[in-house]
Amino acid sequence: MAGPDNSLVTFALLALGVLAAVLVALLVRRSRELRAVRDLGERFVAVAQTGDLAERLAPHAGAGAAGELAESADRLIERLQRETSTRAERESAYRRLAEAMHEAVAVERDGIQAANARFAELCGVPSPSQLVGRPLQELVHPDFAGLVDEHLRRHRQGLPAPLRLEAELRAVEGRTVRLELSFSRIQFDGEPALLVSAVEMGPPADVAEPGRAHATAWEALDALGEGVFTTDLDGRIVYVNKAGQDLLGRPAADTLGKTLLEVLDLVEEGDRKTLADPVRQALTSGGRVHVGRRGMVVSGDGERERSIEVSVSPLRDAAGEISGTVIAVRDVSDLRGLTRQMSYQASHDALTGLVNRREFEHRLQEAIESAQGGAHRHVLCYLDLDRFKAVNDECGHTAGDNMLREVAALIKDAVRDSDTVGRLGGDEFGILLIGCPLEKARQIADDVVRAVADYRFVWKDKIFNIGVSVGLVEISRESGALEDVISAADSACYVAKKQGGHVQVYSARDEAAARSRGEIHWLQQLQSALKEGRFELHAQPILPVDPAVVTGPALEVLLRLKDDSGVSVMPAEFMRAAERYRLMPHVDRWVVQTALAAFGRGAVRLPPGRSLCINLSGQTLGDAGFLEFVVDCLDRTAVAPDRICFEVTENAVITNIEHARRFIGVLHGMGCQFALDDFGRGLSSFANLKNLQLDYLKIDGYFIRNLASDTVNQAMVTAMIKLARSLNFRVIAEHVEDMSALESARRMGVDFVQGYQVGRPQPLG
Repeated sequence: MAGPDNSLVTFALLALGVLAAVLVALLVRRSRELRAVRDLGERFVAVAQTGDLAERLAPHAGAGAAGELAESADRLIERLQRETSTRAERESAYRRLAEAMHEAVAVERDGIQAANARFAELCGVPSPSQLVGRPLQELVHPDFAGLVDEHLRRHRQGLPAPLRLEAELRAVEGRTVRLELSFSRIQFDGEPALLVSAVEMGPPADVAEPGRAHATAWEALDALGEGVFTTDLDGRIVYVNKAGQDLLGRPAADTLGKTLLEVLDLVEEGDRKTLADPVRQALTSGGRVHVGRRGMVVSGDGERERSIEVSVSPLRDAAGEISGTVIAVRDVSDLRGLTRQMSYQASHDALTGLVNRREFEHRLQEAIESAQGGAHRHVLCYLDLDRFKAVNDECGHTAGDNMLREVAALIKDAVRDSDTVGRLGGDEFGILLIGCPLEKARQIADDVVRAVADYRFVWKDKIFNIGVSVGLVEISRESGALEDVISAADSACYVAKKQGGHVQVYSARDEAAARSRGEIHWLQQLQSALKEGRFELHAQPILPVDPAVVTGPALEVLLRLKDDSGVSVMPAEFMRAAERYRLMPHVDRWVVQTALAAFGRGAVRLPPGRSLCINLSGQTLGDAGFLEFVVDCLDRTAVAPDRICFEVTENAVITNIEHARRFIGVLHGMGCQFALDDFGRGLSSFANLKNLQLDYLKIDGYFIRNLASDTVNQAMVTAMIKLARSLNFRVIAEHVEDMSALESARRMGVDFVQGYQVGRPQPLG
C-alpha cells in the first residue's frame, strides 16, 4: 500500500504532464499562426510586386490574428485600388483635354522634364521624349540663350521678372520660329519647377494637329491664364480650372454638373441679345466654335459683367468618337475697355463731349451717300457763335471753355435724339438732321437760336449774352461731295451772320455772296496749291540793333502763293480763306517741312548762333498731332533745335492756351526758341505771358509806323519794352520802314529790327 509521499509524487507527475501537454498545444498553435502570418506576408509582397489590386488576402489567411491582419491589408488594397482608379480617370481626362488644346507646354527644372507634342513640333523633334533632359537655352537661337537663361534663373528664385519673353528657336529645315514664352512656378513630382507655355508669333505651319503627350496633369491647367472647362456628351461641366473659377466667381463644386449657360449668361455686347449655346453647337457640328470676335459680355452672378472670348472644341476618344467638349474662356475686359476708350477719344471733342469734326464728317458722308441713293433727305446745319471772342478777350481762355461747354449742352438739348451735334472747331458747331424735312429743320434751327439768345453766361462779376448764326443746306439726290455740302452750309451761315437774320437756308445767291468775297476762289486755289506744290518761301532779314550781339533771329520765313498765271500772291489775300476752311494746319506743315529741309541741306546759311523764324497759326497750335510732326522733321533734317525760332501770335496762344503751353514747353525744352508775334493788338493776356517759355516779344507793326512822330505809339512801345524786360524777353520791332523809325526804335531800347529799311524779302535758298 502506497504511502502519502507516493501519492504526492504521482499527483505532481500528472500535473507536469498536463502542463507539458498544454505547452505543446500552445507551441503548435503559435507555430501555425506564425506560418499563416509568413504566408500572408509572402502573398502581400506578391501583390505589391505584381500590382494586381484585385487580389484579396483574407480568404487565404483563416481565423485568428493572421485573419485580422489580412482583413486590414485587404481594406488598404481596396483604398489604394480606388485611388488608383480615380487617378487613372483624371489622367485619362487630362490626356483627352491636352489633345484638344493648341498651346505648347513644357516643364523645366535644370532641363526639360516633360513636354507635349506641340512643344516638340515647334522644336523640330518627332517625340517629346527626345526633349527630356535638354536645357531650354539649347533649343533657342544663340542670340537669345543668355536672355532665356536669365529669365529662368529669376523665375526659379522668385525674383521680379517679366511674365512673357519673345525668343527665336534654332532654325529647323530653314524655318525660323519666333515664340512668346510664358513662365509660371509649379510643383512637379513634389519639387518646384517652371511651367513654360509657348505661343508661335506668326502664321502656324499647315500641318495636321499633333496628339498631346501626357504632361503634368492639373497643375498645368491651373497655371493657365485662360479659363478651361470640359463637358460630357450632355454638355454638363465635369472639370473647371482655377482661372475658370475666378472668372465665374464661384468654386468648382457650384459649377460641376451644370451646363455652360446655367453658370453664365452670354449676350451680344452691342444689342444685349442672348447668344446661342456654343457647347451645343460644337457637339452638334463636330467642329470648333469660336464666338469671341464679336464683342460679348459674361454675367455669372447677375452683378458682374466681363467681356470675354469663347472657343469650344470637341473632345474625341481613341476611336475618334466625340466624348465631350473643352471650353477655353479668355477675359478681354481690359482690352475691350481700352479699345472703347480710345475709339471714343478719337471720335469726340474733349472739351464739349460732342463728336469731333472727323466723326461728324464721317456721319455726314454716310448721310450724303444714303441721300444720293434716293432713300432719304437730310439737312446739315452750320452754326457760328456771335460775340464769343469778347468772352475770351475779357475773361480768358478758361471762361471761354466753360461757355462752350454750356452752349454745346444747349444745342444738344434743342435737337432730336436721332440727330448728331458736333464741334467743328473753335466756336463753330454742326448739326446733322437725319431724315428731316427742310421745314422741320428750319423750326429746329429757330429753337437753337432762341435757346442761345436766351442764354446768359456768368463769369465772376460779368454777364455775357451771345448769339448764333445758322446756315442750312438740304442733302438730297442732287447733292455734291462732302466738301461741297459743307461749303454750301458755311456760305449760308456767312449770309445769316452778315444779314443778322440768324437762320439762312442755302441758295445760289449765298454761293454768289461767298464768291464775291473771294473765299471759295481762294479755297480752290489753296487746295490745288497744296496738291501741286505751288507755294514758295521767301525770307526777310532781322538785324540786331547792337552789332556786337551774335545770337538771336536772323531771318523770318514768309509764305507766297503762285496763282494759275504764275504771279506771286501775298498771304493777306488768301489767309482768311485758309483759316475759315481750316487749311492752316496743312499749310503750316508744308512751311515747316520745306524750311527745315532747306536749312538741313545747306540751302539756307545763317551766321553762327543765329536762328530761322517760322510762323505758326492758331489752328495749327490747336492740332494735337503737330508737335509730333515738328519733332519728326527736326530728327529727319538733323537741324539743331536751337537754330529754329517759332513765331506765334498773341491771339493764337490765348485761344489755344493749353495746347500752346504744351507745344512751347516741349520744343523749348529741346532748344527751340519762341517769339510772341503781333504783340500789342490785344492787351488782355499779360497774365498769361509769365507762364509761357518765350524768348522774344515782337511788337506789332502798327505801333512802329510813325514811331518818331506819334507820342501815343511811343508811350505804348515804351510800356511793352518795360514789360519785356521784367519778363526777361528780348524785343523785336517789325515794319521798320524808314530811317526815323529805325532811330527811334534803337533809342527806345529795342533789341532787333525788321522791315524794308533793314532788308526786303527774298526767295529762300
